[in-house]
Amino acid sequence: MARPRNSTFFRELGPGGFSSLTIAFVAALAGFGIPVALRLREVRARARGDALEHADAVLVLGRELVCDQVTAVFRARLERGAELVRSGWAERLVVSGGLTGTATRSEAAAGREYLIELGIAPDRIWIEERSRHTLENLFNVRETLRGHGLSTVLLVSDPLHLARAATFARGLGLTVICSPAVAAPPAPGGAGWSLRALREAFLLHWYHVGIAYSRALGSERMLSRVT
Repeated sequence: MARPRNSTFFRELGPGGFSSLTIAFVAALAGFGIPVALRLREVRARARGDALEHADAVLVLGRELVCDQVTAVFRARLERGAELVRSGWAERLVVSGGLTGTATRSEAAAGREYLIELGIAPDRIWIEERSRHTLENLFNVRETLRGHGLSTVLLVSDPLHLARAATFARGLGLTVICSPAVAAPPAPGGAGWSLRALREAFLLHWYHVGIAYSRALGSERMLSRVT
């Protein structure tokens, strides 16, 4: 059955996804929050990014549009990606993201338009328009990169998102160098930053619980969705 064009991640979790989410909650509570606290340290550490290296492509992860326009977070990601390409760290720039929320155009299409406004040549920009969340972004981009014999990417996102994105990417066999869009809101130290960091820590915890759960069940189908 075809997926709804703006279908959300949670609508497609399925029984295995809901089971792993429940186990993740239980594990976090039973461990008095320690499993999430450990992931929070990882989120904060990864937010600093990696030392820059030359790569096959820059990958800018999409962000849900508002009124069909790129948000402040997405603009910061795109501007960082453009900066890396202009500085010669990679020849190609890949923007990922499909139709999400109430948008009538894909995140990638909106991102491409903004990058062209920033002066990036259209023939240097590749887009991936099928995905609706981070894991799908990376899963589909992996196909694009492998189809062109590419494997190493400079991964661009807002700082607090990088730990989860990098973990997903490495689980999919991609070689990534993390480069944070430091201008992206929320500003460090505020309540918004702390809440976002905690959310990312739990999602990262959930991912690892899901991997362990899938392996314990011996479910190749569930593992194929995340590796």
